[in-house]
Amino acid sequence: MSDTPVPVTDDATGVFVEHRELMFGVVYNMLGSVADTEDVLQETWLSWTARNEGAPLDGVDNPRAYLVRIAVNHALTRRAAISRRRETYVGPWLPEPLVAGGEEDGADDPALRTESVSLAMLVVLESLTPLERAVFVLHEVFGYPHTEIAQIIDRSPAAVRQLAHRARGHVHARRPLYEAHPRVRREATERFVRAAVGGDLAALMEILAPDVTVWTDAGGKRKPAALRPVHGRDKALRFFGSYARKGGAGGLRLDYRRVNGDDAVMLFQGEEPYAVLVLDLTPDGDRVSGVYVISNPDKLTHVRREEA
Repeated sequence: MSDTPVPVTDDATGVFVEHRELMFGVVYNMLGSVADTEDVLQETWLSWTARNEGAPLDGVDNPRAYLVRIAVNHALTRRAAISRRRETYVGPWLPEPLVAGGEEDGADDPALRTESVSLAMLVVLESLTPLERAVFVLHEVFGYPHTEIAQIIDRSPAAVRQLAHRARGHVHARRPLYEAHPRVRREATERFVRAAVGGDLAALMEILAPDVTVWTDAGGKRKPAALRPVHGRDKALRFFGSYARKGGAGGLRLDYRRVNGDDAVMLFQGEEPYAVLVLDLTPDGDRVSGVYVISNPDKLTHVRREEA
């Protein structure tokens, strides 16, 4: 048998490209990592092109369903590798953010390539088992019926319904249904950033909830960072004082962006991304109940500074 690869037809390539954005969204929400998602899509492409000796469309009645099934199962396999990496990760782990660029950015912007699942929701999804998360993402985010999910993950519809029930219970127990209006979120983000970077402790005291929690994901590669979540307003004030000192030295530039569909802020040091800050608000929208700070440079490789 010849080792020469069989060329894949243009039709088969077109089908893959047509559904690539759907696969990106499903896999990213299962993994919380852009880099791992791109690797899974590459594995999916290789599986697709190897099918039927380079004729993947032969015998496939529903290419969309077939491709999603391949991608989901590759993603489930990749979850095991991610879990092993997490065991030696330095400090808290947060998802890799999808950061939208400016108005001139097109479809290549990864933040425009998936359903908008907030960063806070992705953190909650980490509490699910891989199968629970796959079912939740497919059903709650992308609207797949349980019967179709059963075919994708090779489980019975009854088993899928049970997984879906457990996943919803976990998510609703950890994530309030309340979502702040975008204008309220933007105003709160701007108030918080002005106070934090400007070193206005009185303003920070006013906007931070007493039980605020700060998660900082630096992967051991950036300072300031906390090796554990910072709980309580007093500790949060001390933590953000270090950002004020860094910003006061003229070292940080601010860019307001949409991160996983929500208004957030990027901090740049020169031309390089320094950190992403995403806020959680109290139900009344008046105070910050959670702050997610992602400064691990490995998780900011897809971010570029806006042209002035």
